Amino acid sequence: MSLTPPPRSPRPGLAAPHGGPPTISPVVELNVGGEFYTTTVSTLRKLPGSKLAEMFSSSAKACMDSEGRFFIDRPGTHFGPILDFLRSGQLPTQHIPEVYREAQFYEIKPLVKLLEDTPKIFGEQVARKQFLLRVPDYSENLELMVRLARAEAVAARSSRVLVCAVRKEEDAMHCVDTLRTLEANKTSVVKFGPWKAAPDIKDLLDCVKMDIEAKGYQVSYEYNSYWGKAANYFCTFFFSWW
Repeated sequence: MSLTPPPRSPRPGLAAPHGGPPTISPVVELNVGGEFYTTTVSTLRKLPGSKLAEMFSSSAKACMDSEGRFFIDRPGTHFGPILDFLRSGQLPTQHIPEVYREAQFYEIKPLVKLLEDTPKIFGEQVARKQFLLRVPDYSENLELMVRLARAEAVAARSSRVLVCAVRKEEDAMHCVDTLRTLEANKTSVVKFGPWKAAPDIKDLLDCVKMDIEAKGYQVSYEYNSYWGKAANYFCTFFFSWW
């Protein structure tokens, strides 16, 4: 005598009406980059026009994992606050930049706008980034600094990168002789500025340090005080490798 196992209870997800195409059941389980969530279709579709609502529209092609959960190929750690906002309008109080990035990805525009009004995002987007947009070739200079540091890293515990930063055109005049000497000695210098914004040279150097650290490098800097009048405009960045 053979025993037939009872049918498995379907996971919340796709339901196939008899004789009809699959539809999405009211309650769904999600696998977001390995993090699991349970919610409702109405929550996911709460904001028509968002990428998240589009993912769960009737015409969207579902991607399922091996357990029958809807799969979203996206880091899932900060997806919970997205659901909390859609459910109840609750704003996150932690990991604001990370939640902001996810809200942008899923195109949850009301949440994006509210987060942009928080001090952390406002300060980054309106104050710091707007300042750096006024510094010519800022991003390119960061990449140059990293390339120079990596080129010097072979069999070394740390690398040094020389930086010249001038806020105003007249400041550049104090650096001419020093730059000529460095060029004659074939010493590489990464030059920032001048720029038309209120932040001073130390503010710029702090931004450079912050953005290089955001790339995963351990870095510090100090002024070259032994260079006379030019000392205020030259500093050395130290990249530590181990």
